[in-house]
Amino acid sequence: MSPAPVEITVSATGRKITVPTGLFINNEFVASVDSKETIQTVNPATEEVICSIVAASAADIDVAVAAARKAFQTTWGKNVTGFERSRLINKLADLMERDAQELAELETLNNGKPVRVARDFDIGDSIQCLRYYAGWADKITGEASIDNKTKFAFTRHDPIGVCGQIIPWNYPINMWAWKVAPALACSCTIVMKPSELTPLTALKLSELVVEAGFPPGVLNTVPSYGSVGGAALSSHLDVDKVAFTGSTLTGRKIMEAAAKSNLKKVSLELGGKSPHIVFESADLDQAANWAALGILYNTGQDCTAGSRLFVQDTIYDKFIELLAQKAQALTISDGFAEAASGGPVVSKTQYDRVWSYIESGKAEGAKLLIGGQKRPGKGFFVDPTIFTDVKPTMKIVKEEIFGPVLSLAKFHSEEEVIALANDTSYGLGAGLHSKDANQCMRVSSALEAGTVWVNQYNMLNNNVPFGGKKQSGIGRELGSYALEEYTSIKAVHWNFGEKLDWPF
Repeated sequence: MSPAPVEITVSATGRKITVPTGLFINNEFVASVDSKETIQTVNPATEEVICSIVAASAADIDVAVAAARKAFQTTWGKNVTGFERSRLINKLADLMERDAQELAELETLNNGKPVRVARDFDIGDSIQCLRYYAGWADKITGEASIDNKTKFAFTRHDPIGVCGQIIPWNYPINMWAWKVAPALACSCTIVMKPSELTPLTALKLSELVVEAGFPPGVLNTVPSYGSVGGAALSSHLDVDKVAFTGSTLTGRKIMEAAAKSNLKKVSLELGGKSPHIVFESADLDQAANWAALGILYNTGQDCTAGSRLFVQDTIYDKFIELLAQKAQALTISDGFAEAASGGPVVSKTQYDRVWSYIESGKAEGAKLLIGGQKRPGKGFFVDPTIFTDVKPTMKIVKEEIFGPVLSLAKFHSEEEVIALANDTSYGLGAGLHSKDANQCMRVSSALEAGTVWVNQYNMLNNNVPFGGKKQSGIGRELGSYALEEYTSIKAVHWNFGEKLDWPF
């Protein structure tokens, strides 16, 4: 018996949203095959329960993988043209565009981010991502190598197969699109595990997958606890590839499980402790804007958050005054408030984690420039918090916080700041601000990160690759590079002229 959907009323807008509560397998919402366990979803702005949904068990993952395998072998995989895949992906993008406001309000309820940000940035970018990869679907081709006398050889870029995709809670719709779009373009099938904290929009998007006309089993959605569903996908013998965005600790576990099972392909987009550098020649007002965005966008819940800010000593006093003004001008509130630029952090666990780091910064002797005081009342709100007088050994400088907490230090020379910036086990993002073109080239080359921003920060494009170095992950998302994560290259040697003598 299928679990009944629930109707959620958004009190701020009066909108009624019907949300499926079952597991999405073979284009249907179904109950667990062997478990009564549920996941309670919570509104982080009010701390109230939104609804409960079915939590997938390891046996449910088996059912979803089997559905994905059947689709791969029959209606998808090598059995569908690139033109048809492109048409379906574009149709899905159209439906997301049609329902953008409803999806944004549901995202805000479950994740906390402002409706405006969810709609105009996350969902707007996700629609573009789908359309970008729809354009690639009929252009995934190999190469040819010819020996005119005896042989013709060519390569095929085959779909890798059934893909387990495990996405985080900080950008639930955006990360869904980043994973789904290239996989579908390459003709892979998917078992999607959204975060147990933010599963509602992934379930709602599953309805659009049916409406768009995708065959059953091509995309399956199995909300589950990470230790159950994520572990089952990572170690599954019939999953060909696993893609994960989240913490470095979990990424290690996934890679180990993949290696110990069937040595499936793995791509990981993991944590960061990104350096952000302001040189004395920079446009200070613009640099302050980008530095504030770098740590405060999405309430700091961003793997590329510019959480270590280095400011040249000659402009330090002027800049930190400017930065404090920028940070304090930002409105952090319920995401349904019109003026909101940021919302609460996603959960009580995350709230407690961020505050433990703020208390650690105080205890280790860092000086508070702004913030660092708890708000009264309900909601997991953390106001912008900036520490100065930090030392490289402090916990707030070394570890990823994933909240609106900035460590600010001064530096004297270019060589000094490059060493400070690269003094981390992470390597996801980095940024610098300077009007000296030679300096921009030198420093961007020297920074050890998968993405370096020059005179901006945190801006990504669907046609530009994104990913990390060191313990920030392996593989790339976005751009043509993401297609490599979902294809397997086969070389075909066709002899038409060489005769083999025997014995040789």
